[in-house]
Amino acid sequence: MAELTTIARPYALAVFKLAREQQALDRWADMLGLAAVVAADAEMSRLIDNPRLTERQLADLFIEICGDGLDAQGRNMIRVLAENRRLKALPEIHRLYLALKSEAEGAIQAELVSARPVSEVQKQAILESLKKRFGRDVELDCRIDESLVGGAVIRAGDLVIDGSVRGKLARLATALSH
Repeated sequence: MAELTTIARPYALAVFKLAREQQALDRWADMLGLAAVVAADAEMSRLIDNPRLTERQLADLFIEICGDGLDAQGRNMIRVLAENRRLKALPEIHRLYLALKSEAEGAIQAELVSARPVSEVQKQAILESLKKRFGRDVELDCRIDESLVGGAVIRAGDLVIDGSVRGKLARLATALSH
């Protein structure tokens, strides 16, 4: 994941800079969100990995799927990413872009990944705790990952709090092997 973040960061920064200059942060968030969903699709992932498709064919197909969800600059971004074989980085580019956007708007983007659904009371408690820690508004995205077994992982900026059973087992295994 660190490698994908390293690949995605310059693209996210470039798009953010352009979006801020154009005062179009929300429009770019929508375009990146659409492109990220398309790139994350299993069938599209197979096409992205297909060596028989040229970069141009791949970009044209990707743009066609996105349809009117991309403007001329969004289509150009897809062409650049396809040319550099970076379309698979789109979900991470989108995530990093949203973090930059939130920061610029005075908020921080946080993600709560839990093994089971989280109640509204629990979400509010986590939100309040993160607001207190960072001293600004927090936007919390929640998702479920049953592979965590139990507990949750919170990511906010550079902060990662791993309270999952899977994480605890991994730390225990590391401690026992040393």
